Amino acid sequence: MDIISIIIGIVVGLALGFGIAKFLEKSNVSNLIKNAKKEASSILKDAKAEGESIKKDKLLQAKEKFLELKSEHEKEILAKDKKMSEAEKRTRDKESQISSELAKSKKLNDELEAKVNDYNTRLDFLDKKQIDVEKMHKSQIEQLEVISGLSADEAKSQLVESLKAEAKTNAMAHIQETIEEAKLTAQQEAKKVIISTIQRVGTEEAVENCVSVFNIESDDVKGRIIGREGRNIRAIEAATGVEIIVDDTPEAIILSCFDPVRREIARLALHKLVTDGRIHPARIEEVVAKTQKQIEEEIIDIGKRTVIDLGIHGLHPELIKIVGRMKYRSSYGQNLLQHSREVSKLCGIMAAELGLNVKLAKRAGLLHDIGKVPDTESELPHAILGMQWAEKYGEKEEVCNAIGAHHDEIEMKSLISPIIQVCDAISGARPGARRQVLDSYIQRLKDLEDIAYGFNGVKSAYAIQAGRELRVIVESEKVSDELAATLSFEISHKIQTEMTYPGQVKITVIRETRAVNIAK
Repeated sequence: MDIISIIIGIVVGLALGFGIAKFLEKSNVSNLIKNAKKEASSILKDAKAEGESIKKDKLLQAKEKFLELKSEHEKEILAKDKKMSEAEKRTRDKESQISSELAKSKKLNDELEAKVNDYNTRLDFLDKKQIDVEKMHKSQIEQLEVISGLSADEAKSQLVESLKAEAKTNAMAHIQETIEEAKLTAQQEAKKVIISTIQRVGTEEAVENCVSVFNIESDDVKGRIIGREGRNIRAIEAATGVEIIVDDTPEAIILSCFDPVRREIARLALHKLVTDGRIHPARIEEVVAKTQKQIEEEIIDIGKRTVIDLGIHGLHPELIKIVGRMKYRSSYGQNLLQHSREVSKLCGIMAAELGLNVKLAKRAGLLHDIGKVPDTESELPHAILGMQWAEKYGEKEEVCNAIGAHHDEIEMKSLISPIIQVCDAISGARPGARRQVLDSYIQRLKDLEDIAYGFNGVKSAYAIQAGRELRVIVESEKVSDELAATLSFEISHKIQTEMTYPGQVKITVIRETRAVNIAK
């Protein structure tokens, strides 16, 4: 209605303006008023129609918005109602489940109480029975003690001793049967392999001493070697480290030294000096230096020829040099290089027989005693020292283990290791291969007999066949036939654990019963 009033005001204003402007035109005033009224009513009518239209549109929009909000509100209410109904249903389910569980729990509690009461009743009954049984057992023991004349502890100890003796006898019999059964199959094959290996190797024997004899043409040369006031011989001993013994032995000079390399250097140097004829301290030092260099080259050459002959490749130059030095070393009178070559060949043959790596076996066999030729003194066993050298110069793990384990200093980890040990024993224990000192040989025989005498029932013991067999004579009254087998096994086990010896020792236990009567 405000818009209509404004329009009317505007129209009235326009009319008045026109009226003032044309005040003088009285004749047209009425027409203008009429026209103005008509236009005002027309404008008013249009404004009303437009206002009604706007009003209707707004009402429709408001109604649609209201319906939309109402629909959304109803949806939210329905969703909340649905959630509440679901929650109520879950709550009812939980309540019913809890009620059923409570009922079950109550039932279980009742059953448990009943079982506890029953258990307590049975426990009381068992306690009473236990007391009755103990009383009966005690009375029976008293009766048995009265009947047997022994106390319970004495009877128990006798029973334990009898069972121990019986179990020990049965165990020894079982062990003996197992050993015999293994011997029927394994021993024959092992002997076949070992004999075949030994037969296929040609061996050389060389016995080295701590002295070398240098032959000369005449005793006049001795004076030249000794020199004025002994200066030449002192120069030779200082340069070579070898003791030179000049005695009444005709046409011979003795070179004494534990190092064969030094003895060889002294021998060759003396030969050159005597041949040349110029013997004086300066010349001696020059010749010894040249000879030492020549021996070092010869050592390397010997090592190379050895590895080529054995078909061993890729050996470190330092190991080749050590192999060459073995020519001038001996072990129990056996040349170390010949022994190592022999062990290498034996290992190769045995590895081939057993289907193992022949090259690795020969390599380990050649290097197994390299620890015996150290440049400086070492407190380590030669097997461990040799293993450390092999590891240092890049040898394989199987070879290093075989070197270190061939005297059982470390655990054997490959099949090559026992082959090296066996072949080393074959080469070293072969009759005539090594020279033993008489005192140590006699002591070993005595130790064998003393071990046998340490067992009960042994009457006498004799070590025969160079200590390869021990014959034990027992008293028949104290040792039965079954105990004789047990005694043989125990003696062999003790010898094996307490003594060190080449090869093997056979233990023979002899038991005899003699019946003697005299006819008068």
